[in-house]
Amino acid sequence: MFGCECFWWSRERILPLSTTTLFSPFPYSTVASSSSNDNAPCRVSVAASFGSLHQIDQVNFTFSGEGFASGKICLGEIEVQKITKFESIWNCNHLRGKSKGVTFYRPAEIPDGFFCLGHYCQPNDQPLRGYILVVRDVTSTKRKTRAVCESMPNPPALRKPLGYTLIWGMDSHHNGCGYLWLPKPPVGYRATGFVVTGWPDEPQIKEVRCVREDLTETCETCDMLVETDLGLSKSSLRLWNMRPCERGMLATGISVGTFFCTTYYRSGEELNVACLKSLNSTLCAMPNLDQIHALIKHYGPTVFFHPDETYFPSSVPWFFKNGALLFRNGKVKGEPIDSRGSNLPSGRVNDGDYWIDLPEDEDERNFLKNGNIESAELYVHVKPALGGTFTDIVMWIFCPF
Repeated sequence: MFGCECFWWSRERILPLSTTTLFSPFPYSTVASSSSNDNAPCRVSVAASFGSLHQIDQVNFTFSGEGFASGKICLGEIEVQKITKFESIWNCNHLRGKSKGVTFYRPAEIPDGFFCLGHYCQPNDQPLRGYILVVRDVTSTKRKTRAVCESMPNPPALRKPLGYTLIWGMDSHHNGCGYLWLPKPPVGYRATGFVVTGWPDEPQIKEVRCVREDLTETCETCDMLVETDLGLSKSSLRLWNMRPCERGMLATGISVGTFFCTTYYRSGEELNVACLKSLNSTLCAMPNLDQIHALIKHYGPTVFFHPDETYFPSSVPWFFKNGALLFRNGKVKGEPIDSRGSNLPSGRVNDGDYWIDLPEDEDERNFLKNGNIESAELYVHVKPALGGTFTDIVMWIFCPF
C-alpha cells in the first residue's frame, strides 16, 4: 500500500546501486564537491548544480505529485486543510514553575464547507507558528437526496456533537475566564479535540464536528504544555500536545494539531479523543520525482569540512571496490563485496549473522577510512510521514570512517 523513493545524485556518472547498500551509521544532509583552493575548507553542497539524478529503488509505488503543495489533502472520505491563522480566546498565566502561560486559539478563516475539530493551544514564550487541521466530508454532496443517502454503506463522516462536558474552568479577575469543554460524540463517532470558551455557558454544537470512528486512530500525549497551580482551582489542569500512537512510514494516523487536557490522567491510559486516519492509499500529497528534485535544489544544505580534515566521505561502490569485506558468523576470513552490493545478504532484517569490516592490512585500512570525496554521492530517502500529510526527506553521504 505504501511506498518510498530512494535516489542518489552524482556529479560525473550514474552507477546502479542495490537497495541493500542503502544504510549507513553516518547521516549527513549533503552531496560532495571539493574546493579548488587548497587552503579553503572542503564544501559539501546539495544545492550545487549536479546534472544527474538516478532512481535507485522504488517499492511498489510511484508518487503522482498531483496533490503536492495544493493546500488540501484527501484522506479518503474526508479532506483536510491546514489553518495557520487564529483568533485568541483566553490567555492563562496562573501556572506552576517558570512558565509564562499559554494562550488558547480558535482557527480563523475556515474555508466554506470545512469544519473545526477542536481548538489550538501553545505556550506564550513561543512564536505563533502552529497549525490546526479543518475537515470536510467529501461524500456530503452525494447525500443530498434521501434515496442516495440510504444507498450509501456508511453514515456521514462528520457529525455535530450531542453536547459538551465541562473539563475545567477558571473565573479570575486577574486572569480572565476560561472554560475547557469535551465534545460528546454520537454513537460510532469520536471527538478529536477540545473547545475553549471565555464564559461558563456550554458552547454551541455547531462549533466543532466529531469524526466517524473508523476514520480515526488512537493517539497519545507527548509534550506537556502546562500545569496550573493547585491553589487556584479545586483541581489542577494539565495540557499536552497529542500525536498518533503508531508512527512511521506505514502508519496512517494524522495529528489534528489539537491539545489534550484533563484534571487527572495516568500515563498509558487511552485518551477520550482521537486523531485522524488516512484511508487514501495513493498518497496523493507526496511529491513526484521532479518535485523532489526541485526541493533538494532549493533547500539543500551545505556542509564545510575543516582544511585539515583527514576523513572524507565516499560513494558506497567506491568503498566496496577498494577493500571492504563481508564477514559472517563462524567464518574467520571475510569475502570481497561486489561494487553493486549484489552478494550482500538480503531480507531487510538485521539478524547479526553478517557484518562489514575493513581489511586487516593497516595501509589498506587507512586508505579506506580516508574516503574519497571525488566519488561521494548524495543518498536521498523520501517517504511518507503522518499518513502521507508530511514528506520525510532524509539526505546523507557515506563516510567509511
